[in-house]
Amino acid sequence: MATYNEIKGDTIEVRATDPTNPVEGEIWYNSTTGVLKGYENIGGAWAAGGTMAGAEGFGVKQHAGAGTQTAALSMGGSPPSTQEYDGSTWTTGGTLGTARYVLAGCGTQTAGLAFGGYDGSNLTATEEYDGTSWTGGGNLATARRGLGGLGLQTAGLAFGGLTTPPSPAGNVTATEEYNGSAWTGGGNLGTARRVLGGAGTQTAGLGFGGYDPGESNATEEYNGSAWTAGGNLNTARSNLGGAGLQTAALAFGGQNPPSTTLTNTEKYDGSAWTNDSNLATARNSLAGAGSQTAGLAFGGNIPPTTGATEEYTDPSFGTRTLTTS
Repeated sequence: MATYNEIKGDTIEVRATDPTNPVEGEIWYNSTTGVLKGYENIGGAWAAGGTMAGAEGFGVKQHAGAGTQTAALSMGGSPPSTQEYDGSTWTTGGTLGTARYVLAGCGTQTAGLAFGGYDGSNLTATEEYDGTSWTGGGNLATARRGLGGLGLQTAGLAFGGLTTPPSPAGNVTATEEYNGSAWTGGGNLGTARRVLGGAGTQTAGLGFGGYDPGESNATEEYNGSAWTAGGNLNTARSNLGGAGLQTAALAFGGQNPPSTTLTNTEKYDGSAWTNDSNLATARNSLAGAGSQTAGLAFGGNIPPTTGATEEYTDPSFGTRTLTTS
């Protein structure tokens, strides 16, 4: 007669202590604690990264982000600066021609785009970054702050924002597309709002959250000419961070209502948002970069302003208890 081992394979290993370097799918019985354990995908997780520079060490808020988890770009903000991240450390980059905050940005660390924002008045100014210095680009048609941004330096998207002093009537639906030298009008957002998140590309973009007035859970998808409604965020919020693609996005942090700062993280699959591991540091007015599997959250307002950086990894692996006895 065949044995269990011959039919099912190796038996479960009995160990007095958990292994120090388990591999995915490994299962063992801990004879000391009397429990069955396994090493598996436990979903996404945030881990601390290098701290941003900033005035008196307090970091930066109301800035824009671009790039990847190991090659990120922070631009503008309060206080205004350009900073570059290499996966462990932030260093100072070239100075923006127009110091500004509540701006939008997109692109990469060596081909970044900064546009809109506020320096005492709403701005149309656009600047392009080459990894060392900023140069002027084509101006937005609509001056605004608190707008969303996504895409590349040669194929960017600007949407929403605020055109007048804070008031519900000042929120706009205007969308503009950048071709590397000039902005042209695109399809309008379905819901006028400001301080919203963005992810994706110029022809497959995602806008989510914001203030319309009141914190919004609305998600809209852009196909290169028009916006359509997507699945709502589970937690309505404004001043949040975002990263990833239209079919694989991350939303994190933010505020709702203005007195409540959030750690909430959600993942989008192209139709619905699901809750995931929380940020360690609750904050709003932060920036994001990277992808749904390798995201980056940096800076923001707790308050006070923070330079905290967190790196998101999915899948993340860990030990789970499979039985209690």
